[in-house]
Amino acid sequence: MTEIQARRHFLRYLAGSPLLAATAFGPTRVLLRAAAESGEALELGEVVSSVDEALSVFDFHAVAREKLPPAHYGYLATGTDDDYTLRANREGFRRYQVRARRLVDVTQVDSSIELLGTTWPSPIVLAPAGNQKAFAPEGEAAVARAAAKTSSLQVLSMMTTTAVEEVVQQRGEPVWFQIYPGRDWGLNQSILKRVERAGSPVVVWTVDQVGGRNTETAKRLARTDERDCSLCHDRSSFEANVRRKPMLSSIDRTAASGNGPALTWDSVRRMRDLTTMKLFVKGIVTAEDAALCLEHGADGLVVSNHGGRAESSGRSTIECLEEIVSAVGGRIPVVIDSGFRRGTDIFKAIALGADAIAIGRPYVWGLASFGEEGVEAVVKLLRAELNLVMRQAGAPSVGQISRSHVRRAA
Repeated sequence: MTEIQARRHFLRYLAGSPLLAATAFGPTRVLLRAAAESGEALELGEVVSSVDEALSVFDFHAVAREKLPPAHYGYLATGTDDDYTLRANREGFRRYQVRARRLVDVTQVDSSIELLGTTWPSPIVLAPAGNQKAFAPEGEAAVARAAAKTSSLQVLSMMTTTAVEEVVQQRGEPVWFQIYPGRDWGLNQSILKRVERAGSPVVVWTVDQVGGRNTETAKRLARTDERDCSLCHDRSSFEANVRRKPMLSSIDRTAASGNGPALTWDSVRRMRDLTTMKLFVKGIVTAEDAALCLEHGADGLVVSNHGGRAESSGRSTIECLEEIVSAVGGRIPVVIDSGFRRGTDIFKAIALGADAIAIGRPYVWGLASFGEEGVEAVVKLLRAELNLVMRQAGAPSVGQISRSHVRRAA
């Protein structure tokens, strides 16, 4: 029995133990909980050794968990508090069932979409995810090349470890850019101008973390990491903290501005006036805020709870989607993220009115597992699953997926 097999045998024993719920297993229990949220069965088989062996995106999760240092895996896996909202994102999909239609010609399936006048081969978007060199040496550059090979829309995080200019070069065309709302509007403007010069057509303004968050899983796993983490990130000063953040490191600052808890809906207008790029607001989970996005000039919105990392609401984004789509009424695009792992998940979101679906953790699992090749494989797997469920449901094109294709489970 190999070391990995022995470890998995032990985890199977723990998972089946009636004492699991009452006993603290430290990092092991955290890992089991993280796997449970994703739907991954820890006890199934060996960790795959190549992208060709992967049957679903969860196979890449298993590899990433094995390869990453504890603190880096914890940063990727964490939700807020006890990860309740993170788990809720997965559980939310089970509350919707696919209503499959029969005797529809599905010889040819077309999963392409149009978003802001651009046609994409599928509704799958690579969501912004920061610090990608923590997961693979080439980080965002490797993701950009995979995005180019799959013709995928890539959204680059402000907390990128690769400059936007290099990402655009590797992608071969401009990418969308995500920004956090800083207190310092001069800082906001300088970042926006740089991104504009790089050709980005859309800025995605993330507003779901101005209240802060409690990332328990990340903190617990960081305690088990014996490396000197200050070699990569040092919070003793702004300059030290952002030295690996090229979108921030060139800015002459003596203290971090941080997210802006005093920001209001008037700030959307102010952000709108700072840039010629289209403005999407990310982190919307209610119909009321969707209506305010329209009122204050947003060009689109992203239904998101930051993959369960932004709040402890216990509410999945798929359950938020329908009221938001209704409030928007087709006047601006609606993108959704948080918890998407299967083609069926994507199908359900389209049926409920989403224009596109952004994935985060799955492609980062691929990146951590096999670099560029892993990201490309994750996108292809999800596209294949989406095409399969479209055939099963009798919907040969995205435009033919309708609300009648899903029902709320009793």
